Amino acid sequence: MRNFLLLAALAFCTNTQAQFRLPNLDINRMVDTVKNVGKAVKEIDEPEEIAIGRDVASRLLGAAPLVADPGLQRYVNHVGRWLAAQTERPDLPWQFGVLESPNVNAFAVPGGTIFITRGLLDKMRNEAELAGVLGHEIVHVLRKHHLKAIQKGAQTALAGDAMSAALRDRGGAARDKLIAFGTEMYGRGLDKSDELEADRLGIVIAARGGYDAYGLPSVLQTLQAMNPEDSGVALMFKTHPAPGERLSALETMQPTLDAYAGQPQLADRFAGAARR
Repeated sequence: MRNFLLLAALAFCTNTQAQFRLPNLDINRMVDTVKNVGKAVKEIDEPEEIAIGRDVASRLLGAAPLVADPGLQRYVNHVGRWLAAQTERPDLPWQFGVLESPNVNAFAVPGGTIFITRGLLDKMRNEAELAGVLGHEIVHVLRKHHLKAIQKGAQTALAGDAMSAALRDRGGAARDKLIAFGTEMYGRGLDKSDELEADRLGIVIAARGGYDAYGLPSVLQTLQAMNPEDSGVALMFKTHPAPGERLSALETMQPTLDAYAGQPQLADRFAGAARR
């Protein structure tokens, strides 16, 4: 049946070419293009996902270095890895870092690397809030939100063979284009549905880790009270739905939030690590 449909399609193209006298219609080239698209949309396996993430993380660290506080970095990694252990992908090489940036933001790269800025950390009041934000970012990795966005965009920028080369040859020009596109994506943001899904499931991960489920909503309330035109939050507001919209979307989770609201917030431990 598949061969019949292909022959019928080619016959249609041939008849159309004859009828309308379309010049230089290369049927073989059209078939090759379809094959190349198939190559471009192939599933990226886990080792490739991790490698892409490391390359993107290196670019992001070029824009803002890690905070020079080993104790703080260990603390955030401890919280993040505990949360990641509650998920279906505990064996990824999870890494968590605090960036030396006054901007308020957090983001994840494929393969398990997650960054939070010093500016956002300074807005938090307890470990449950930190867990809520890290849980949100962990979901982006679990659901491969950024990886799928990079792959989708790269299909437009790179032909199928070039996409394959970008995955195979980590030192080639096609690879540079792929990573450059992936890095630029953090200035555009993900689909709204991805962000709202990360909010919902991030709360579940934080609660599963033993934290007060209201950690993330509390951070969203803090963001809602900030001036969206403040340069420190401009990128966050540009790349995410408005905090009020995110809070409204979480109203359906009220029973879950209330059920786990009594779990620890760990404000003292957070203050000891983050406020030194």
